[in-house]
Amino acid sequence: MAESIANRVGRLVSGGFNALVDAVENAAPETVMEQAIREVDSAIDEVRAELGKAIANKHLASNRLMEENRKHDEIGDKIQLAVKESRDDLAEAAVAQQMDVEAQIPVLEGAITDAGGQEKELEGYVAALKAKRREMENELANFRASRESTPSTDASGPKGDDTQSKVERASSGFDRVMNRVGGLPGLSSPADRKSATQMAELDELARKNQIQERLAKIKSEMNK
Repeated sequence: MAESIANRVGRLVSGGFNALVDAVENAAPETVMEQAIREVDSAIDEVRAELGKAIANKHLASNRLMEENRKHDEIGDKIQLAVKESRDDLAEAAVAQQMDVEAQIPVLEGAITDAGGQEKELEGYVAALKAKRREMENELANFRASRESTPSTDASGPKGDDTQSKVERASSGFDRVMNRVGGLPGLSSPADRKSATQMAELDELARKNQIQERLAKIKSEMNK
């Protein structure tokens, strides 16, 4: 979704009225300009919706991080209590739980960083689109002013129908450009069952060893 928004914003900001009007052979240029402004308004709404999601995600991740840090400290106190009571079984269980908490903390920190970066990026998109909209409004106002000082031509009859047809083609062009969204990369295939089982056993063995090392270190520090 982020790349789709980036592409859309890039095309709208880099585009110009002159090329758009030329594409429809100067047919109803004012109508085409108004439609282009509506496209920018639509993009602003889309970016703002994504911005709201990014802010919410950052808030949720921040709350989770605070909770996991608090839980980590509480488990540390319980480990020391279990060691003092010579309950290595309880201490090992608590160390395992503490390690699970520690595994989640970097992920939450990364989520906060990513959401913050996305928030700034989307805020930049909104600012750029607003600037582009002001520019387009100025160009439309100038065009209307020039039309008022120039005698209008009769566009009735078949020519009027032809003009409407060209405007509809321009509208379809907008839709084709804005609906170009790339596909998602495929997922890699899983390892065979035997290898996966062996790796799971090895991971569990390494985890048990880490628990024993952590418990031994805690005991050593408490005996100092």
